[in-house]
Order: sequence, then C-alpha cells, then structure tokens
Amino acid sequence: MSTARTSARQLGVALRAVAVLTLALGLVYPLVVTGIGQTVVRDQANGSPVAVDGTTVGSELIGQSFTDENAAAMPQWFQSRPSAAGDGYDGGASSGSNLGPTNPELAALIEERRTAVAELEGVDPDEVPADALTASSSGLDPHISPEYALLQADRVAAERGLDAGDVRALVEAAVEDRTAGVLGESRVNVLKLNIALSELDT
Repeated sequence: MSTARTSARQLGVALRAVAVLTLALGLVYPLVVTGIGQTVVRDQANGSPVAVDGTTVGSELIGQSFTDENAAAMPQWFQSRPSAAGDGYDGGASSGSNLGPTNPELAALIEERRTAVAELEGVDPDEVPADALTASSSGLDPHISPEYALLQADRVAAERGLDAGDVRALVEAAVEDRTAGVLGESRVNVLKLNIALSELDT
C-alpha cells in the first residue's frame, strides 16, 4: 500500500473520530446532562433563583447589596457582608481582595468599615462582628452570621416601626444550621431574611 493511500486512510479515520466525538461530547452529553439537571434538580441547575410574587429577585447562592444609588446602606434592610467581587457581588468577577492580614490598605479598610457599621447600628466598634468587616473569599457569599443579623435587628425594627422582639424572632427563625451538622457555621441568608421582613411589614 502506498504512503499516500496510508496517509489518506489515517486522515479519514481521524476525521470520523473527530466527528463522532464532537457529536457525542459536544451535543449528546451536554443535552443529557442538561435534561437530567432540569428534571432532577431544576432550581439548582437554574441558579437557585428566589422569586417574590412571580418575579425573580435574586439567588439563594449569590449575595447582593442593599444599598442606594450612592452605595449607602439602606437602613430599613438587613445588610450583607462586604464584597470584593467587581463593584460588589458581581457574579462575573468572583474574588476576594487578595490582600494579606498585614496589608495596610486592608487594615485601613477594615477600620473604615468598623466605624461605619458601629455608627449605623449605634454600637461600640468592638461589638462589630468580623463578617461585617471582611469579604468572603468568593465575594459572593449570601450569608451573614446570626450575630451580625441580630446586631442589625434593632435598627431595622426602628426604621420600619416594628417591634424589636418580632424582628429578632424573625432573625432567629432564619438561622440555618451547619451543613450536615458539621460543615461551616450557623448562618443567615440575607436575601431570604429581607423577604421575610417585607412580609412581616405588610
């Protein structure tokens, strides 16, 4: 068999293999996986959206800010932890600040946040919890600690003219335990808490 015929045969085999693999891995496999996702875990596959009155207002998995157009905290809402993802909670720019604990810029930023949170909540700066001062490693964490949520309860209640005890009870009811009882820490999803707050306020 000539070298030219051998090369042509090998090229034909290679092209058929590419076509079959492209069809299998580029079309069939994604369609099967997507179909399974949409059938078995539809909400998770679609980003765990949270809807209010049929309108999607966010995701269970991605945090968001509750600030005005000037990036000032809206005191009638529970506030999320800081975010270093893009301009804040940018799902396309997930990241931490990448500043080390001895970095003077980070130290100054933490003190600035401590002062702002203490002033907003009307507490001593030493009472401000760590998650109110630092961003998560992804910059997209939708949760805060129960301590930070409870710290905000009196301010939110006063802004909305609600009983502080009712708002604190709302926070306690929103606390999620550790995953499988061992992973992570107890936490509060800020978006879900604010939705429950808006329902309490109606």
